[in-house]
Amino acid sequence: MKKLSILVIPFVFLSAFNFQEMPAVTQRNNASTSQNSIYSYSNAINEVKKSVVNISTQKKIANNIGEHPMFNDPLFRQFFGDLYNNMPKDRVERSLGSGVIISSDGYIVTNNHVIDGADKILVSLPDNSRKEYEAKIIGKDPRSDLAVIKINAKNLPFAKLGDSNDLMIGDVVFAIGNPFGVGETVTQGIVSALNKTEMGINDYENFIQTDASINPGNSGGALVDSRGALIGINTAILSRTGGNHGIGFAIPSDMVKKITSVLIDKGSIERGFLGVGIQDVTDNLSNLYNGKIGAVLINVDSNSAAAKAGLKVWDLIIAVNNKTISSASELKNIIGSFSPNEVVTIKYIRDKKEYTAKVKLDRLENNETAQIDNTQNNNTTANKNYGLSVENITNQMRQANRLSSNFNGVIITNVVENSKAYEAGFEKGDVIFQIEDMSINNVKDFNNAMKKYQNKAKRMLVYKRDGVRTIVLE
Repeated sequence: MKKLSILVIPFVFLSAFNFQEMPAVTQRNNASTSQNSIYSYSNAINEVKKSVVNISTQKKIANNIGEHPMFNDPLFRQFFGDLYNNMPKDRVERSLGSGVIISSDGYIVTNNHVIDGADKILVSLPDNSRKEYEAKIIGKDPRSDLAVIKINAKNLPFAKLGDSNDLMIGDVVFAIGNPFGVGETVTQGIVSALNKTEMGINDYENFIQTDASINPGNSGGALVDSRGALIGINTAILSRTGGNHGIGFAIPSDMVKKITSVLIDKGSIERGFLGVGIQDVTDNLSNLYNGKIGAVLINVDSNSAAAKAGLKVWDLIIAVNNKTISSASELKNIIGSFSPNEVVTIKYIRDKKEYTAKVKLDRLENNETAQIDNTQNNNTTANKNYGLSVENITNQMRQANRLSSNFNGVIITNVVENSKAYEAGFEKGDVIFQIEDMSINNVKDFNNAMKKYQNKAKRMLVYKRDGVRTIVLE
């Protein structure tokens, strides 16, 4: 019988790509090599957790049921008199949160939303939850969601601040607070991200993101590092159900320090104001600013601090007082950190050249808005080269597109599919109100601007349903 020979052909993997590989693992280290010891952060956070307090608030809510005209009817009172007389005229709404003692004489920092509108604020210390102190409000800042309250007590344990600017992604952190009213609780995680903005939580945002469990009742509590230093105030979670999904946000200690110091000193915050509308640098704008990033001015209020300093629409602000600006949110935050009437040095790019300007800041008031006051004609134009049709704005168009009476420009009535305008991002219903340095009040202005810049890339200020944008039409 013949033997069957089997030829084994080795498989050879050929690749032109060379991976950079880590060294082989040769050792694994246990947290502890002793059978009578364990790895623990207990000593590190033992002191700081004594400074985290429980806050309960009471708010009187009027009961308006008895104000209905039916209750004044004599027949109703005859049959339901006892029920009417025993009906509660108001009710007390209660809520829970957390706070952090920052001085031995009873100053406590928390979230503004924890104490906002409260008629009574009660604070209990972690080592004696039965004893409650009534707190008074020292100051609050709704724009950053921070507040300072104070209790009448002495020799209290207090948290020591760490520098949130020194944090790195991956650092171990602990969230301490009073979730769901169960009492003092410590959860552990890491710094998941830094400098988180545009979350839509506060007006001024620069959050630390963490996966340490933060739940309802944790608001105003402490985020601490592995030394026990306070590096943030827990403020919000990202959740569809209200429970924790590992995405929590804390206000960094650097912001906490600045704002609480002013609140203790003055009771409120006054912020500097440039008087501009801003956006980030998009891909189609990058070449116009030599590839640099910052905050693009898309509106400059007349008589504003920016206008008085000579700043114009489409200037790119790249630095304030030598601090680099990387985004619109960063510019908003840094300007808000200055006081009114402070003079700041702004570095900006205009027509690919760098300039500097001294700007004396105005005061930020509530609901600051830019107003545009223009006139209009009654013409229609179709720019076939770009696939864009525009008309002047009629009253019916204003109502259909929810435009205010003092907002003018030309409204886009048609965009040809796959045209230059289509590819640039224009849509039917968009309103163009500026092209380069020319205000667009009507179709005549639009035609003049298109003619003036016919051989150039044109920056256009466009009002869309989700806000103002800069679109470049090549």
